Amino acid sequence: MQLKGLLKRVVPFFLTFALGLLVASFFVTVAAPSFNFKARKHRCREYRENYRLRMENERLRESNEALRRQLAESEIKTVYVKPSFDADLVPPPPPMPRVVR
Repeated sequence: MQLKGLLKRVVPFFLTFALGLLVASFFVTVAAPSFNFKARKHRCREYRENYRLRMENERLRESNEALRRQLAESEIKTVYVKPSFDADLVPPPPPMPRVVR
């Protein structure tokens, strides 16, 4: 008789508790909190690496712009001169070595 009364009180409690956990799991994580600090270190390291890459990209972009400006300036100043092939400018070929037999 006492067992029947105990079951009447305990079973609805556990069923209600399980239903409450089920409903709460849709809104909140029911799992135990994770005290994993490696993830934070990893994020910090990742942030620093991204920052370093952004700075390097910015320096390269500035360098490319400076080189483009320099190339544009040198193209303006460059004058094409047609080479002349005069016989006086080209030395004669060296004599063939003598073969001794």
